[in-house]
Amino acid sequence: MTSPRPDGPGRPTRPARRDLRGRRDLYAAAVAALLVVAAVLVGRTVFTYDDLIVGWPPLLGRWDPHLGPGTPAAVLVAVATVAYGPAVAARLPWRALLCASWGTAMAWIWSLALVDGWHRGVAGRLTTRQEYLSVIGRWHDVPATLRDFTGHILLHSPDNWPAHVAGHPPAATLTYVLLDRVGLGGGGWAGAWTITVGSTACVAVLVAVRVLAGERLARRAAPFLVLAPAAVWLGTSADAYFAAVAAWAVALLALAVTGRSLWWAACSGLLFGLTCYLSYGLTLFAVIAAAVLLLGRRGVLERPVLLVPLLAGFAVVPVAFTVAGFDWWEAYHLLVTRYYEGAGGVRPYGYWVWANLACTVLITGLATAAGLRRTAGRLWARRPGRPATTGDSEDSGDTGDTGDTSEDPREDTRLAFLVAAGLLAVLAADLSGMSKAETERIWLPFALWLLPACAFLTRPRGWLTAQAVLALLLNHLLATGW
Repeated sequence: MTSPRPDGPGRPTRPARRDLRGRRDLYAAAVAALLVVAAVLVGRTVFTYDDLIVGWPPLLGRWDPHLGPGTPAAVLVAVATVAYGPAVAARLPWRALLCASWGTAMAWIWSLALVDGWHRGVAGRLTTRQEYLSVIGRWHDVPATLRDFTGHILLHSPDNWPAHVAGHPPAATLTYVLLDRVGLGGGGWAGAWTITVGSTACVAVLVAVRVLAGERLARRAAPFLVLAPAAVWLGTSADAYFAAVAAWAVALLALAVTGRSLWWAACSGLLFGLTCYLSYGLTLFAVIAAAVLLLGRRGVLERPVLLVPLLAGFAVVPVAFTVAGFDWWEAYHLLVTRYYEGAGGVRPYGYWVWANLACTVLITGLATAAGLRRTAGRLWARRPGRPATTGDSEDSGDTGDTGDTSEDPREDTRLAFLVAAGLLAVLAADLSGMSKAETERIWLPFALWLLPACAFLTRPRGWLTAQAVLALLLNHLLATGW
């Protein structure tokens, strides 16, 4: 019997290299887990509730082990996705895969939400004192309310807005006002809208990954986007809706720069404009949009005219709200003042600047931590001056149990660049100090763009199991809410 052929002088054989890569993935996941443990221990022993203003640091919630009507469905969706997700994603026709991903993601989010029951898990989420539906009655005259919106942002202002209303531009609240006006009023319809729209975000990410980095990587990423631990919060927060709008803005931009109709550029611009009027922090999606433009720069240079409908579409929402009397910049500066008047002025930056990243681990999972390690490997392998061959990437050539062995280092690099842009947006939000705590909700739109890093992982079923177990534990051991 002959020994395996070495890959080069002094280099370990391929099986040994695969084992080494697997260990490095586990090391990355272990570091991420230790970050979470440190955030929990420091948050519970060094600080008090009055310091952090969260019930179960670093998460906003409380310890509450429980089961519910959604438990059997959640377990069933998790088991089925782990067992069949990678194989199905590899074989389904592309459009069928998109539909299956949306359906499965929606089933996963709904089942997790219903672990807390219909009222506590869905219908009551957006009706609490700090949420959007609590002010529906104050929007009888929409133009007048928009003109007067900034007058109620500060804590000492008369009839000040609740925290979530004051903390976002009025398009967020106006969405639920319009739902109420068309006959879909109440928490049940609002929750159903948020979950249904929010679950499409995974489809948008898949579309963008496919056109920018190839179908192979999109198919590998699909089960991880579907079974993300972020689903625990995608079913409980309006940020799921914001995440979907932002994700489709990026996806349509990717379609536009890769040669599709100019209408995609106009629609992308429209959604980017809406994104900025749903959440001030989502202006950081400019980082991800810039990455898409760089990846599609050939298409932009060949058709520079696509920038015209893109910018025209982007202007629609800002112009409409400005004409209606809402000043985005004034509102943002007032929000910063209110933020430091309240919890933002109490919560210590020195803790949250790293504990926020622990929250990100919890919504993206340990698989994403390992995937980000491989993402760094892809970018390192394609650094200037290094030959661009598949063998140059320490992580290439090991596809696990998906059966796909065709690798293109250029596609890998493009996906790694897109994921890195998402990570850069997260780090910018973190360093800004305007997201101290509650980032398990606030950063959902950015977290979705870290999950495609899992496409680089081998043995996907093992990592999917870790993702599912984390989500089920979080949902069944903690009560999350705002």
